[in-house]
Amino acid sequence: MEDSRHFDNNDRAAKDSAQLHRFFVPPQNIRPDTASLTRNQARQIANVLRLKPGRRIVVLDNTGAEYRLLLTEVAPDRVRGRIIEKKTPATEPTVRITLCQSLLARTKFELVLQKCTELGVARFIPIITERSVVRDTAAFTSAKKQRWNRIITEAAEQSHRARIPELASPLTFEQALKTSAEFACSLIASTAPDAPALNLSLTKPPTEEIALFIGPEGGFTDNELKLALENNATSFTLGPTILRTETAAIAATAVILHQLTHKETVGE
Repeated sequence: MEDSRHFDNNDRAAKDSAQLHRFFVPPQNIRPDTASLTRNQARQIANVLRLKPGRRIVVLDNTGAEYRLLLTEVAPDRVRGRIIEKKTPATEPTVRITLCQSLLARTKFELVLQKCTELGVARFIPIITERSVVRDTAAFTSAKKQRWNRIITEAAEQSHRARIPELASPLTFEQALKTSAEFACSLIASTAPDAPALNLSLTKPPTEEIALFIGPEGGFTDNELKLALENNATSFTLGPTILRTETAAIAATAVILHQLTHKETVGE
């Protein structure tokens, strides 16, 4: 009979790992046996979290690997630690979704970035559509991109992602359609009564790369939907009710990842 203490230790280790603070650091901060954190992270660890040498954290290099670190030096301007374990967690979806989300009011767009990062989106492309609230790419300032990247990074850390989703610069709807040609599957949300349900649009063999288009409040225009279909996109609906655009982005991401990454178990 297996020693139950072995399982208890494994369970305790898994629980401890889940409770450790997690930080993405530049790959060059990882050495063979040690790792250091950025100045901003050092300030957070020393002044906010008040961690001391001897405590453990997890650092990630954004290549898919994570490192358990035993802190050896903690100061507001410098934090270092010794690597005691390295592993490659299986937290990244096998299906990579690029979410082409129409630009929204700030709080709504940031909610989409946060929640869809937690769910597993690999890349975000803000798009400017005919009904977009924001239609000027000049509004996409470096300060705004920095804020959005911070939201994405924090969501990735919180949800135990192994990679930070990419945030692209805004594109027009037409430009985004051209980039979607590189994907084996492009999906566009529609409120048309004859649009198929999303799960029916995913009956094809699973693909590793999907472009997902979500429109603004009011949805895509008829001209935009027509253009998308002419560019080999497949329209879909999320049901008879009309969802807020941020709800649609979250719901569609969840359905796609669940159906395509759990396909084997769904039919059992």
